Amino acid sequence: MAQTALDARRAAGSGRKAGAPDAAPRRGPRRPGPRRGFQQHPWWFALPAIAVFAAFFLVPNLLNFFYPFTNWSAFHSSISFAGLSNFRTIAHDGSLQLALRTTLEYAVGVAIFQNGFGLVLALLLEQDSRFNRFFRAVFFLPVLLSALAVGYVFQALLNQDGAVNALLSDLTGTHVDVPWLGSTTWTLLLLTVIHGWKWMGLAMLVYLAGLKSIPSDVTEAAALDGAGAWRAFWSVRFPMLAPALTFNVTTALIGSMNTFDIVQATTKGGPADSTQVFNIYMFRIFGEGLYAQATAMSLVLFAVVVVIAIPVVVGMRRRERVLL
Repeated sequence: MAQTALDARRAAGSGRKAGAPDAAPRRGPRRPGPRRGFQQHPWWFALPAIAVFAAFFLVPNLLNFFYPFTNWSAFHSSISFAGLSNFRTIAHDGSLQLALRTTLEYAVGVAIFQNGFGLVLALLLEQDSRFNRFFRAVFFLPVLLSALAVGYVFQALLNQDGAVNALLSDLTGTHVDVPWLGSTTWTLLLLTVIHGWKWMGLAMLVYLAGLKSIPSDVTEAAALDGAGAWRAFWSVRFPMLAPALTFNVTTALIGSMNTFDIVQATTKGGPADSTQVFNIYMFRIFGEGLYAQATAMSLVLFAVVVVIAIPVVVGMRRRERVLL
């Protein structure tokens, strides 16, 4: 009881009731917390990127499905609906069929050279040594260069008065004056080699990744079975590169069917339209002021790429399942 009375007197002196809990400690002034709007909606930070993407990519691509059905050109003051007239016009133009055929030949050639160069380089530089790592970087450098710059460099080298003819003249002791970019037969093949050289570094890296992913016990088992280097590669290692081959062939076909830079810089579609791929033809029509026809051609090219790419991808994926 004495203790209880003592607590009561202390409580009375301190201004609080006996048995009441201690008062909460005094806090300093509350600082304003961070605004929670951006924390609750972080996608607001992506709005500038979304706006740029919509303005320069999404909207132009959507309009590409509208303008082919109009009379948009430099010869009309207003744009009106024209139906399928642009498609009928380009269908009766013999240059369209020639451009499509040239584009397909160019795409097949690029796919062959790009994958051939890339696979050979991957096999030669497979071992992880300082020498191989250096030359992997060297052969990957053309991938980082602008395709337009590559085209201008080769255009300067392959001119009749360019460095290639000058070097051959010095080596042979006679005047060499070969029109490397002036043949209607071989110039397209030469451009496919240049395109394949430019992108062979990317194919090399993909094939290197595929080679590194092959289990060592598989190749060791092939060696124990008496398979030589060629037999082990063709029967064991190459089938296991099927995913890498699918990726490289697909990207080479799609990329080369949309080519413009290298051909424009080297030949501009010549000689005699023998290297006039589809985008060069489209560029020429657009330069003539026939904007709606040019966009109709781009829609045709889009359809051609889809029609070719989907069966190629599906067929090569089936091949992967069979081999693996």
